[in-house]
Amino acid sequence: MSEYLVNIKNERLSFFTPAGEVKALNDVSLHLKEGEVLGIVGESGSGKSVTAYSLMGITAYPGRLIGGSLEFNGHQIEKMSEKELRKVRGNEISIIFQDPMTSLNPVY
Repeated sequence: MSEYLVNIKNERLSFFTPAGEVKALNDVSLHLKEGEVLGIVGESGSGKSVTAYSLMGITAYPGRLIGGSLEFNGHQIEKMSEKELRKVRGNEISIIFQDPMTSLNPVY
């Protein structure tokens, strides 16, 4: 078991379009131990959301991990089945989107 809850090593992710390859992430690395908190900030289009989506295994087509590894709680995300990922999403790992007031509305 890894000493880190989240361990992203040298992640490279591209989107393959008819116009060619668009490199979205290039050698992203970060790690968190249990109980630590990390905020990812940056300009629009800098890869914040793509990094979070890839850690949850929900990278949109035509995006594809082309290098590195993504580990959560000792499991390699890129090797988990969709069934395994569904058990983790929302229970152990989740995303708060840009407008948290609409995402966390107690009325819904």
